[in-house]
Amino acid sequence: MDKHLFSGLTDPGLVRSSNQDSYHIDPEGRFFIVADGMGGHAGGQEASRIATETIYQYLDHHWRQPVSTEYLLREALLKANQAILADQQTHPERADMGTTAVILTFRGDEEQPWCAHVGDSRLYHLRGHHLTQLTEDHTWIARAIQAGEITSSQSRNHPWRHVLSQCLGREDLSQIDVQPIEVQSGDRLLLCSDGLTEELSDHLIASHLKSIRACEAAALALVNSAKQRGGRDNITVIVVNFHLPETTE
Repeated sequence: MDKHLFSGLTDPGLVRSSNQDSYHIDPEGRFFIVADGMGGHAGGQEASRIATETIYQYLDHHWRQPVSTEYLLREALLKANQAILADQQTHPERADMGTTAVILTFRGDEEQPWCAHVGDSRLYHLRGHHLTQLTEDHTWIARAIQAGEITSSQSRNHPWRHVLSQCLGREDLSQIDVQPIEVQSGDRLLLCSDGLTEELSDHLIASHLKSIRACEAAALALVNSAKQRGGRDNITVIVVNFHLPETTE
C-alpha cells in the first residue's frame, strides 16, 4: 500500500490533562493500530503504549510466517494482554490499567484486509456516501441495545455507556473479534478511539471523510471537529485510502 494514502493523529482533547491514547502506523502500510488506555493517567498511558508496542513488534516479527492472518492478529492481542498483565504484577500501582485496541492489516497478496479488536475503539468503512461501523463495541451499552433493553438514542447519554465488557489487561479476557474486510478501490477506512465517536455522529464522520480526500487533512478535520464539540476525551484517528492514485490526494 502506498504510504501516501494513510495518515494518523492523536490529541489530548480539551479536558484531559494527559493523553492515554496510542497509535502506530507501519511505514509500509502493512498494519495500523489504535489503543485507548484507562486506569489513571500513568496506568492508561502505559497500558495503551504497551499494547501498541507489543502488537506492532509481534506483527512485524511474525509477518512472513506461514500462519493465517486470523491467527496472527489473535496472537498479537493475546501477547499484548499478557504484557499488560506482567506490567501490573511489576507495578501494583497500575493494577487497574487496561486498554482497548483495534488493528487493521493488509498482508501480502491477500485480497482482503483484516481487522481485530477488543473494547470500543472502532473501525469504520466508507464507500461512496455510505459509512458502516465494522467493529462491534465490547460494552455494556452495546449488549443492552442488542437485547432491546435500550435504544441507540437513549444510549448517547446513558451513565453506563463507557463500561467495557472486554479490554486488554484482564485475566478473564474472553472475546477477541477478528474478521476479514471487503474493500474495493476508492473505499476509505477509519480507525478511531471513542474520543471521536463521543463527539461526532456517524453522519458528521462520513461528511468529513467524503469531503476531504487527503488523509492528513481528513484526520486533522475529524480531530478539530471533535474538539469543537467539546473534546472531552483524548481523540485518535487513522485514515486509510484504499488503492486511490496519488493524484487524487
